[in-house]
Amino acid sequence: MLLSSGRSWQRGKALLLSSERYAVAIDLGTTTIAAAIVGLPGGEILGKRGSLNPQRIHGLDVVSRLEYACRSSENLEELKTLVNSELSRVAGELIAAAGVDAAQVEMIALAGNPTMSHLLLGLPVESIAHLPYRPRVTKAHRIDTMDLGWSVSFPLYIFPSAGGYVGGDTVAFLYGLGFPEPRTPNPLGPRGSEPCLFLDLGTNGEIALLSGGTLYATSAAAGPAFEGGNLSCGMAALPGAIFSVRQCEGRLVTESIEAAHPVGICGSGVIDAVSLLLEEGVMDPTGRLLDQSEISSPLGSRIQELEGERHFLLYRDAAGFVSLSQADIRQIQLAKAAVRAGLEVLLDKAGIVADSLKEVIITGSFGTSLSFDSLKSIGVLTQNMVNNSRFIREGALAGVICQLSSPSSAEAIEKLSTSLRIIPLSGTPLFERHFLMHINFPNSHLHEPGEF
Repeated sequence: MLLSSGRSWQRGKALLLSSERYAVAIDLGTTTIAAAIVGLPGGEILGKRGSLNPQRIHGLDVVSRLEYACRSSENLEELKTLVNSELSRVAGELIAAAGVDAAQVEMIALAGNPTMSHLLLGLPVESIAHLPYRPRVTKAHRIDTMDLGWSVSFPLYIFPSAGGYVGGDTVAFLYGLGFPEPRTPNPLGPRGSEPCLFLDLGTNGEIALLSGGTLYATSAAAGPAFEGGNLSCGMAALPGAIFSVRQCEGRLVTESIEAAHPVGICGSGVIDAVSLLLEEGVMDPTGRLLDQSEISSPLGSRIQELEGERHFLLYRDAAGFVSLSQADIRQIQLAKAAVRAGLEVLLDKAGIVADSLKEVIITGSFGTSLSFDSLKSIGVLTQNMVNNSRFIREGALAGVICQLSSPSSAEAIEKLSTSLRIIPLSGTPLFERHFLMHINFPNSHLHEPGEF
């Protein structure tokens, strides 16, 4: 549904009263929502907001939500209402906090994976829920937010999906880096070397590879563990989330976002913690947390049995504790094995190996930082990839902001979306083989640095 002419006229009349123009950018993730209000035409960020996707009450991954939506039209409508109500709230808070009149907000742009885009619009999801896993619609959408149940009318642009489970968030991430045509200057973009790998380590685990002039892309069902989801003390990268874990002279040192009282742990903290457990011999390569009697490290005293399950305590005070459980570690194993297997499939399709990568650009809702060495320790990256890695916070959101700053961007974004060569993973023997190969954590005693 296109924006009605009456609403366009009213907005245009209001904009004539002020020369200031604004827009809102949104990255609609399976687990988290990131949004920013920007000034136009330059794209200066005036404020940001983060939130959890409320659809998670019906499943922490896209498969669970697709199954729920397929059961009835009422369920599909519920998922649509949940996310649109939250987006309307987040956008309203952003606009108010920036001291901006809603009439000065020229448009809203949003990127999400195919499932999120379908559920946002209330589109039937059977085609993406079952073989051959194709989105009902892949082109960009332009619609008025009032038609989706928002409290205020804004023109809304929704990024196109490339196909399969590779969606508008991947397209936005790549567009923000300078594809399909390099935009100069662009400090975020690739340095021009091929082959180059792009990782968005969220719930879907989107992966793209530039090799031989071709952009290959796939999506690995990593689950929400890298974003702190589905973990006993996991949380999004919000104040109070432990984002860094390290050891100093036998003591555990943690840092939380905004130095707030620790209330949970987000993705970067989880990755650091698992890496440290391996390094200190608190956990073996199969992912088993060892008994205190088996551990020589001083950190072994932090192993506790809580409600019948073994935990590693990260933080404790009179009010409660933050820990990683044995089940949490299993979730990380599944996530990292899926991402690494998907990565290996793309490398195989391109006819190259990991050691030939010239650059690796990583994004995701981890926290304020990300340790490449920790990603290597748990088995996501090789040493060569660590040497050539860069981390970009909120890469998809940055791409959406680029779209808002470029009035003629629609054609370029469609071109980029249709240029991606989608490589499906479901039922692929090569993916299954690599998944099993990488389910365990690397054993540093058996491998030279950079080898698995």
